[in-house]
Amino acid sequence: MNLFKSVASAISSGIPNFPYSFGERQDVEGGIWVLQNGQKRDDSSNCSILTFDINANKSRLPLARNAVKKLRTLRHPGVIKVLDTVETENFIYIATERITPLRWHIKRKSISTESLKWGLFSVAQTIKFINDEASSIHGALRVASIYTSESGEWKVGGFEVLSSIKDDEAIIYTYGSLVPDSGRYTAPELARSGWDAIKHNPSHAVDSYNFGCLVFEVFNGDFTGPGQAGQTKGIPPSMQSSYRRLVNSNPKARIGVGSFLEQGCRHGGFFETPLIKLTRSIENLGMKTEAEREVFLQDLDNLSDDFPEDFFKMKVLPELLKSFEYGGGGPKVFGVIMKISTKLTDEEFETKITPAIVRLFGSPDRAIRVCLLDNLPLMIDHLSPKVVNDKIFPHMVTGFTDLAPVVREQTVKAVLTIIGKLSDRTINGELLKYLAKTSNDEQAGIRTNTTICLGKISKNLGVGTRSKVLIAAFTRSLRDPFVHARNAALMAFAATNDAFSEDDCAGRILPALCPCLIDKEKLIRDQANKTIDAYLMRVRKHASTMADTVLPPPVTEVAAATTPRMSTPQPNDTASWAGWAISSFTNKISSAAGEIQPTTGITSQTSPSPTILTNDSRRPALGTTSASALHRQVLATPPTVSTHTSTSSNSNDHLEEPTCDNENDAWGDMAEETFFDASESTVKAGNSAANPFDDNGEPDFAGWLAAQAGKKPGTKPLPKGLAKSNVAQNRPGTMERKSTGGFSEGGPKQAGLTGGKTKPVATRKISTRPKVTADDDEWGDTW
Repeated sequence: MNLFKSVASAISSGIPNFPYSFGERQDVEGGIWVLQNGQKRDDSSNCSILTFDINANKSRLPLARNAVKKLRTLRHPGVIKVLDTVETENFIYIATERITPLRWHIKRKSISTESLKWGLFSVAQTIKFINDEASSIHGALRVASIYTSESGEWKVGGFEVLSSIKDDEAIIYTYGSLVPDSGRYTAPELARSGWDAIKHNPSHAVDSYNFGCLVFEVFNGDFTGPGQAGQTKGIPPSMQSSYRRLVNSNPKARIGVGSFLEQGCRHGGFFETPLIKLTRSIENLGMKTEAEREVFLQDLDNLSDDFPEDFFKMKVLPELLKSFEYGGGGPKVFGVIMKISTKLTDEEFETKITPAIVRLFGSPDRAIRVCLLDNLPLMIDHLSPKVVNDKIFPHMVTGFTDLAPVVREQTVKAVLTIIGKLSDRTINGELLKYLAKTSNDEQAGIRTNTTICLGKISKNLGVGTRSKVLIAAFTRSLRDPFVHARNAALMAFAATNDAFSEDDCAGRILPALCPCLIDKEKLIRDQANKTIDAYLMRVRKHASTMADTVLPPPVTEVAAATTPRMSTPQPNDTASWAGWAISSFTNKISSAAGEIQPTTGITSQTSPSPTILTNDSRRPALGTTSASALHRQVLATPPTVSTHTSTSSNSNDHLEEPTCDNENDAWGDMAEETFFDASESTVKAGNSAANPFDDNGEPDFAGWLAAQAGKKPGTKPLPKGLAKSNVAQNRPGTMERKSTGGFSEGGPKQAGLTGGKTKPVATRKISTRPKVTADDDEWGDTW
């Protein structure tokens, strides 16, 4: 505790030329150093700081100074990496990479057997280097002198008595016994003869014994003393034989750590594990052949989850990224990268993976692009919206127009993954523009996937453009010749039912869906029925909430009685529609009234005089009143008798009522008006106020026939036998008139009424025959 207080005092006073800040303290048992977490002031990178209090441990000052010297000069991947050292009057500081005492993990037994083997393998490599290449003796190897780095690798420290075997005055001979807890780990020959016995035995003997004690301690959690040396409890069976030879009581019979390592690395040896094999080959991954790389990736994929995650994060992952980015890995490597990255935090992912992913999306290599798109779901949760919008999506959109169909298809599929990270402006602008292109792609599968994609991202589209975009896209897909594209459109319509208004459902979507009911494929017909049923259900539900009518309320009985009736009420529905139809015919007659052409002084055949049909000629023999007659009564003006024979624009000319001796003459005249005798000039309809029609609801066929005569102008003369000219010869009581079927070469004929005034003859342009025979009378009578 006094040591810690003195260290805190030194920290508060500041250390010159030491650009590191101190953090929390870590407990270290049985050592001369106080371990604290720290950070480098320049870049805030993590580090650890070992502090030695000179005033509190003056007797062990040579050990601390020897450790500083050896750590600075001895470089090996298995040795703690030193960043900086400072010695003041009161303290010695060593800044190293971030490390954690191995004893913590050993006491909790939180390390798997495979990871323990991997750690012992790493320590064995380091001790072999010290003994053989460095020609030195560690002298204090134990669990307390082993640390783990941020990557989970085991690092060797505790260099307080590390000495060269060539130095006769090495510190180990003089200060070896001052190492804390040295009695528990001292080799039997040193306990008997002192530290000078090292000179008389193999140089590796001390380190071999200490390494054997380390093996027992890591597998059992503790080592109490020399009595446990040689016990095989907890040690893997394949390692027991070599372990016994390490702790042999005879120093000359002990095998070196290098020999132990060699035995373990033999085929089927205890160091022949997937994890160790991985660590031995990861550093030169980029130099491996294709076959060797496949074997490596297979071993990497077979690793279980209980292997050290930190090692994969810090060591394996950077090597894999390097191999993949520079063309030495391939899609399978990136799959392993994503598998490892799932164990990273968001901060770790942002610093280690995101920069590489952004660079890889800009790669022109299609294989890399497709691999990135396939694995996008594994990384999207770790990517921020800003990175996706600003750095990834601009590179990604090039895939929509790529020449390779597989790149276009994977790009469309990837939209579903990144849609949640894109801004509204990007979605409703650039993204829809590219999806419009892929919806017309030459590949049927890409068109189909585009339809599916639009259906799934419909909720992300802007409210103002959603229905417009979806209806246009889906209805186009309904006409696609590819059956699955049509099916996708139907299913998309069904899935986005709530995205459209009721007006769109009834007016735009249902009409577009109906042709699919008779599609040639049963798959489409079945899906069309399901989709249409869903829309009909919604439309019907909405219709049930609507008002019965938006028309004004009906008039009362009093108001109805004062309103002029345009037609006579019919006793049943059939009569109602029939009466309406007949009324419409007569309405055409009254609305098509023309002007009477003048006849005075006109002798040209091209300007014939029209014949005005009287009201009597249109009146049927029966005493019934038609709906059209009532209509004419409403429109009629007060009756006036006109004696004008010339054509006038006066609106009352059509009311002229000539004298007629017999009503049957009018019906006879009506019989002469056939469908082929229609004149080009329109016949005016007139009413007689003195003698109104009363047909008791019977249809006005005479008016209808007159309307037909005015509608169908004849262009050809009638065949012989169809034209009638002299009805009076066969029908008694008829008016005496000349033939109206045509004109003579000298000019137009005028019809004369018996005992009456001369009337102008209606224009006839159908037949120019001057004469007809009497045989025609029989055809006219029959009609």
